[in-house]
This record gives sequence, structure tokens and C-alpha cells, in this order.
Amino acid sequence: MSRRSRRGPVQGLEPLLAAKEIVIFCGSGGVGKTTMAAAAGLGAVSRLGGKVLVLTIDPARRLASALGLEGFGNVEKRVPAEALAAAGIETQGEMWAAMLDTKQSWDELVMRHAPDEETAYRILENRLYHNLTARFVQSHDYIAMERLYEIHASGRYDLIVIDTPPTRNALDFLEAPARMADFFGGRLLRWLTMPYRVGGKRGARVINVASKPFYQLADRALGSQFLQDIAEFFLNFQSMYDGFVERANAVEALLRDKRTTFAVVTTLESAPLHEAEFFCEALAERKLHLGALVLNKTLPPYLLSPAGARAARRMVAEADDLGRSLAAGGGEPALADADRNARVLRTIGESFADFAVVAKREQELRAELSEAPDVVADVPNLDADVADVAGLDRIAEHLFTPR
Repeated sequence: MSRRSRRGPVQGLEPLLAAKEIVIFCGSGGVGKTTMAAAAGLGAVSRLGGKVLVLTIDPARRLASALGLEGFGNVEKRVPAEALAAAGIETQGEMWAAMLDTKQSWDELVMRHAPDEETAYRILENRLYHNLTARFVQSHDYIAMERLYEIHASGRYDLIVIDTPPTRNALDFLEAPARMADFFGGRLLRWLTMPYRVGGKRGARVINVASKPFYQLADRALGSQFLQDIAEFFLNFQSMYDGFVERANAVEALLRDKRTTFAVVTTLESAPLHEAEFFCEALAERKLHLGALVLNKTLPPYLLSPAGARAARRMVAEADDLGRSLAAGGGEPALADADRNARVLRTIGESFADFAVVAKREQELRAELSEAPDVVADVPNLDADVADVAGLDRIAEHLFTPR
């Protein structure tokens, strides 16, 4: 019997992923975005088939390890069918994975958008180029959206699952394209490079009266060659401004497209939950589709069982009698101490009651959060870290099966 037929009717994330071409997993750092994105991609391959790409922007290499990939980088690599089969996953589709290489992606962007090859190589060889692309605040976020657009436009995949950057502000990667375009076309850079433009050619040192004191001070502090390198770099970079603006508009249109959806991942701890709520509201304000909310590391539903609550109360109330009964049984030496048995039973009962209170609060939070997204998926706090394909498949079971 095939894997899909064993799992019954279509449910969970399945209809959402079947209807979309791009699913963007986002949320604050440390909530499990990378794991959830990989598990969703694996679940889509095993249940829907087709060609699925998981693109992680997170620099951590957990995804590569879990999928058993070597040489994991900017170029997409197929997850070996043998690795899926070894985990008991039957599929007619293909799972691919890639991890964003910021430097390589920037190099390709420069070659694509520069007005000519000479300008492109002047940018690539400038000593400031590496620092800008590696350390500029919006660099990583911008190139993530650029890469997404490029891969989607290629038409190579039926579904692209994105694991977004670990940013302080979850909206940074959404706003990065517009911010980059604004920066390279902004007044600050026009003013900084003015002395190198007004002379009629690059490198001219014609300085107007207003800016002369600044440049005299900067020359003494940094050296004229350093200032000239800066100006020449940004003058060359500004030649790509039209390309930046055009691509920023195209990326924004792609994010608003009906083929794109967002999945917000969070735990129910205060800080990540607050950021998740903020992100859901921000998506609604921008008219971006919130397809799923994934609640990670939730408590198991049996903690809400009335029968379990009754058993816990009895263990606490009758701990002494139950402890003596266990000791009198005589079959197990470890149970011979009646007082110790009573303390253990009382602790178990009280712990169950305490966890039940937290589980009840989680249930209330879940109900409050369930209004906006199409799907709410619960992934319990598992007893082991996810370190391989089988572990990802275990996560996928929870993502694709509603609570």
C-alpha cells in the first residue's frame, strides 16, 4: 500500500501546498524555521509528488546534515532517492535543497545588472565590495529575495519552500529590496560621490565650496585614495540602480501573488509569540497571504484529558495508601519503600496538574491565533533532536495531520 493511501483523506498542510508555488517560512530566531521548512518540503514530496526545492537562508547547516547532503551550497542538489527510501518514504517526486551563498549570489547579480562587463568587473574587484555584500545590514535579506525570484522565474520547480533569514526584525527580508534600491539611489550617496561626478569623469577631484571642509577632514582621517575608492565603487554600483528598482518591484509583486503564501513558525513562549503575532498583523496590513501558523514544541493533548486529571488528583490525594500498596506487593525491590513510593506518586500527580495548566493556556492561545491563517499546525516537543530524514518525516506527520 502506498504511503499516501495509508494516510487517508487530504488534510493539514496538504491542500495549502498543493495550491501554492512558494511557501515562505518565517518567525523569530530559534523557533525551528529551518526544521519546519525542510519537513514541509519532505511532506509535500511524499504526499503530492512533483519537484520540490527547499531553499534555506539560515547559515546553519542543520538542513544539510538532516538530508544527508555533502557540498551543500548555492547550487541546488537533489536529495538522494535512496536516503528517502531508507527512511521508509515512498515518493514519485523529487526533493531538492540549496543554501544561500551570499557572496556567489551577489557576484551573479552584479554580472546580470551591470550595464557592461567592464563595469561589472570594476565592482567585483573593488576592495569595498566584499565588505559591503558580507556586512551591509540589508545585504543578506536582499539577496535572499533576489534568489527566490530568480529560481521561481526559471520554472524548474513545482513548489519552492523558503527558510527565511534569522533577523532581529522578521520583516527585514520583506523590506530589503526596496531599502537597497533607496540606499543606492539616496541623497547620502549622491552627496558623497558628488565631487567625483561633477568633474565630468570618474575620479575627478572637483570639490564644491560646501563640501570642501568635509573632504579635507576626511582626507586627513582616511586618506584621499580611500575616499576615491568609496566614490568610484558607489558610482559604479549606482549604474545598476534601474535594475535594482525593477527587480524590487518584481519581487514585491511575486510576494503578493496568489501563488505565494507565508507560514509563521513560533513557540508559545512570550517573546517569539509576540513577534509571531506582530508578523501576522504585518502580513495582513501588506495584503500578503498567511497560509499557516506552525506552533512548535507544544505540550501533548493528553494533558487536557479529564481522565488524566482525575488520575493525577487521585495520585496526590491517596499517595500514602498507594505507596503502601505498591510496597506490599513484594514483587519489585525498588518499590519496597512505601514513603518513597508516596513521594514519587505525589510528585507525578502534581507535575501532571502543573503541566495541564500550561496546556490549557496553550489551547487558549491556539484558539486566539487560529482566526487569521488557513491552517494551524501543532508540532509537539519531541523526545529527540531532528538529525536525519526520518526525523523530518516525523515532523511532517504533525504538519500534515491536524490536531
